[in-house]
Amino acid sequence: MENLKFFLTCLGVFAAIVVIAAIFEKLFYKNRKAFLSTHYISYTAIFACMAGILMCIEIPLFFAPSFYKLDISELPVLICTFYLGPVSGVFCELLKVMIKLLLKGTSTAFVGDFANFAVGCSFILPASFIYHAKPGKRSAIIGMIVGTLVMSVVGSAFNALYLIPKFAQLFKMPIDVIIGMGTAVNKHIIDVSTLVLFAVVPFNLVKGFIVSLLTILLYKRISPILHKADNKKKDRNSKVQEDSV
Repeated sequence: MENLKFFLTCLGVFAAIVVIAAIFEKLFYKNRKAFLSTHYISYTAIFACMAGILMCIEIPLFFAPSFYKLDISELPVLICTFYLGPVSGVFCELLKVMIKLLLKGTSTAFVGDFANFAVGCSFILPASFIYHAKPGKRSAIIGMIVGTLVMSVVGSAFNALYLIPKFAQLFKMPIDVIIGMGTAVNKHIIDVSTLVLFAVVPFNLVKGFIVSLLTILLYKRISPILHKADNKKKDRNSKVQEDSV
């Protein structure tokens, strides 16, 4: 029953995030790509595959307990979101987690994987909303800063109110044991609040900073390639229309 409730919660969160992304995209995204087109699906899948592989490469951090490990899988997802829009970014985030589970499985009873998806969306969506409202390098940087801050707030609240208690429940592990794992790396961690303050908050800030920096360095180089493919597609469509006339 608890597993079923957890699954339904995951499903509900995913549906809510997709709806929010779709509403914004419909209202504010001027260069909206066609859903379910070959171009849209293939590029979403390509970025998801890259993100899934990167998610398998996890780096422990000295200030956080061992179950918090850093990965940069949001890098391809963020680029996908900037290119195709927030809905594609959400599905890319979901596919990324599914690919990671196929390749590596789960060591957190799916709680950590759900957290990676939900908190990852809290980073890419604000960044995408700000960027697509007025596309440009400046808005992309502002979007990633806002996304990092939102991810830190959402990730902290989500961990404190749901993820840590759910992790303890599914693993049948007292929360004191989880707190003790945090105390072992930082003596200031003595309860859930200090675990969030001294581990979760800096974890998300570091992750947001690294992913944002890499996106700034890579997107400018990747963007011409992506838009070149768009131009070729437009040329083919124009030629088809001319031939039909």
